[in-house]
Amino acid sequence: MSRLKKFGLGCLHGVNLVCAFHLFRDYVGGLSLMDGVSMLPTFDATGEMIVENILSHRLFPHTLARGQLITLESPLTPNRIICKRVIGLPGDTICVDPTGLMASSTEHIVVPKGHVWIAGDNASCSRDSRVYGPVSMALIRGKVVARVYPFNRFKIFSPEARYID
Repeated sequence: MSRLKKFGLGCLHGVNLVCAFHLFRDYVGGLSLMDGVSMLPTFDATGEMIVENILSHRLFPHTLARGQLITLESPLTPNRIICKRVIGLPGDTICVDPTGLMASSTEHIVVPKGHVWIAGDNASCSRDSRVYGPVSMALIRGKVVARVYPFNRFKIFSPEARYID
């Protein structure tokens, strides 16, 4: 086999590998780097790596739960992926801003069908549904499964809905 033929086959295998990785990352899931202060204290401002599950959300979108951490396309900056917590599902009555920072704490909204209400854990530094209202479920990319780096902060996440009567 000539060197040129071996080189060509090697390049073809490399292209196949890159394509497979791209498809896996976009449709199944993978690792994502966290950056920003909106999810403090759940995630540090920078340097943490999470596992994102895209496939299960695509196959079973009805399994979305209050308290779940999700990744989604930003309603304000298309092509930017953000991480927030689901606060309300379709039909839920939600206090627009319990902190009173952006709206009266007595203002409520019913989340429309096909939408969710999301919030950052660090309310004072988060642009979320308090800013842009209910978010279309079509913008949701996947669910955050675990934090894998730094290793000493490894954690598997599950929906943590808390209710206050």
